[in-house]
Amino acid sequence: MADHDLTGFDRGTFTHDGTTHRVLRRGTGPAVIVVAEIPGITPKVLEFAERVAAIGCTAVLPVLFGTPGRDADPAHVGRLKGGLYMASSIGKVCVSREFTVLATGKSSRVVTWLRALAADEHQRCGGPGVGAVGMCLTGGFALAMATDERLLAPVLSQPSLPLAVTRSRAGGIDISAEDLATVRGRCEREGLRVIGLRFRGDRLVPGDRFAFLRRELGEAFTAVELDDSDANPHPVSPPHSVLTDHLIDAPGQPTRAALDEVLDLFRTRLLGQERGPNGEAPA
Repeated sequence: MADHDLTGFDRGTFTHDGTTHRVLRRGTGPAVIVVAEIPGITPKVLEFAERVAAIGCTAVLPVLFGTPGRDADPAHVGRLKGGLYMASSIGKVCVSREFTVLATGKSSRVVTWLRALAADEHQRCGGPGVGAVGMCLTGGFALAMATDERLLAPVLSQPSLPLAVTRSRAGGIDISAEDLATVRGRCEREGLRVIGLRFRGDRLVPGDRFAFLRRELGEAFTAVELDDSDANPHPVSPPHSVLTDHLIDAPGQPTRAALDEVLDLFRTRLLGQERGPNGEAPA
């Protein structure tokens, strides 16, 4: 896959509390904040954003690291070039004060900026509220963003922080106790539903992390856990990115069913649409 030239995406910036990041947008309708995985907004992430826009939502992609549209797949750009790009993005995150990489029981500072972005996009796009998808390093951000009542559809795709270097970190997620209590209260009072996605063999997203979320959120947490054999075998990396690199986008495939479940959450909570009696998606 070649680099994406960002055709079809509007480009802008958003500033909150003195911090400015670039933002890409596509579509019309209620906003869904798509927070990319390492190394950044790749062509595969943009494909996912296009799917979000196609159902009638506005896909909003903040540029927190990396070069938007740049292909990082070693199969296309080579192992050395892909590895160097990956390392540069990881390095930026590790030295940035916006991200909490190792600490448990703490929300990253960038979440405050993301909540402000979601509030601004809700005002811009309208609708009953906003959706959010975090991926990999940003997976838990969607959960922490859900302290804001405007966030109606949080999705945690392979949430990888804090890095599972100890047992306690493997059994937690990057959200403060106060924020988690707020989200739990919303689940109990408002019927907020949280979706989490992972491959069972993914060491970056240990099963203990999803067990923790089940204990804390109860039936409000829907865990979509896939066998490693369900992953697209093309990427050279182990099964990890459910909605992007390791997606097999064909009917009947488990990863496609996971994607459809995410899109259905947006349809139900943001667009007021329900699946038909035979399980078909709205036209």
